[in-house]
Amino acid sequence: MKDLFTRAWKKSKGFILQSGALFSIAAFVFSLIVSAAIMLLSGFDPLQGYSALLSGAFGSWDNVATTLGTATPLIFAGLSVSIGKRAGFFNIGVEGQLLSGALAAAVAGAYLKGLPAFIHIPLCFAIAWIVGGLIGVLSVKLKQFMKVSELIITVMLNYVITYLVDILVSEFFLNPGYVVRTPDIQASAALAPLVPLSRLNTGIFVALAGTALLYWIYRKTRFGYEILAVGLNRRAAETGGIAVNTKVSIAMFISGGLAAMGGAVESMGVHGYYIANMVSGYGYDGLTIAIMGGGNPIGCVMASVIFGALRAGSSNMNRTTNIPGEFITILQALVILFVSAPLLIRYFKDKLTRTKSSGSEAA
Repeated sequence: MKDLFTRAWKKSKGFILQSGALFSIAAFVFSLIVSAAIMLLSGFDPLQGYSALLSGAFGSWDNVATTLGTATPLIFAGLSVSIGKRAGFFNIGVEGQLLSGALAAAVAGAYLKGLPAFIHIPLCFAIAWIVGGLIGVLSVKLKQFMKVSELIITVMLNYVITYLVDILVSEFFLNPGYVVRTPDIQASAALAPLVPLSRLNTGIFVALAGTALLYWIYRKTRFGYEILAVGLNRRAAETGGIAVNTKVSIAMFISGGLAAMGGAVESMGVHGYYIANMVSGYGYDGLTIAIMGGGNPIGCVMASVIFGALRAGSSNMNRTTNIPGEFITILQALVILFVSAPLLIRYFKDKLTRTKSSGSEAA
C-alpha cells in the first residue's frame, strides 16, 4: 500500500510541475498574503475578511451553488482563451464574444416561438456559437490582412462589439419598459435551475462537456496535435505540411464559440434576457483563468471555481464586515496580477525569441 501511494505521489508531482500548477498555486497564495498585509496596513482584520469571503463562497449549499453558477461562464471564457493560446493566437476578444453570444441566445430564445425545448435550447446555443465563432475567425482574418498583432485587433473588437450590441438592443430588440434589455426568452429556451433562486443551472453540464471535449481534442486528435505544433513553432509547422492559417482559423472558431456559449448560459439560465453589463469582466478573467490553469481544460475548471468563489464571496465580505467594497476589487486585481504577470512575461518573451529566430532563418 505504501508503494502504491508513493507511485501515485510521484505521478501527481510530475503532473503538477510539468503543467505549471505549482507556480499558479504559489502565485495565488502569495497574492492572498500581500492582500492580507494591505488589510492590516489599512486597519482591517484579514482573518475576518477571508472568513467572510470563504463563508460567502462555501458557507452553505446556496452559497456553493452561487459559486458554481458564477464559475460556469468563467469556465467557457478560460477554455476559449486556452485553445486560442494553444494555436498561438492570444485571444483577448473573449469579452466581446461573450456579449455577442449572450445577445444571440437571448434574441433566438425570445423571437423563435413554438419550438419544443429539446430543439429550442440547442438551437439557441448553436446560433450563439456561430456568431461568436465568426467573430473569432474575423479577428484571424484581420490579423492576416492588416499584419497587426492580435492583441490590438481583439481588444479593439471588444469595443466595436460592445457598442454594436448596445445599438442592436436599443434599436431592434428593445423590450418595452424603463430598462434597456431584450424581451424575456421563451420558457422552451430556459435552462433549468439546479438550486432554486441561485445562479446554478444546467449550463454547468454544458461547460463540463465542453471541458471534456477540449481535453479529448488536445490529447487524442490530430487536430489537437497540429494546433499545438502551430502554437509552438508556426514556421516549422508550415514546413511540416500543416495548413497553418486554416488551423488557426478553426481554433479561433472554436474559441469564439466557447466564449459565446458562456454568454448564452447567462441569458438562458440566469437572467432570462440580455441586459448591458451582464457578463462584464468575465472575458478578461478568462485570460487569467487560462494562464492559471496552464492551458489545461481541467486546470481551467479549477481556476474558474476559484474566481467564482472570489466573485461570490466578495458580496458577503462587503456585507458582513466593515471592509470597503473597493478593497474587494483590489483583492481580485492582486490575484490577477500575481498569477498572470510572470506567465505573461514568459509567454511574450518566448514569442519574441521565436520571432527573432524565424527572422534569422529567413535572412
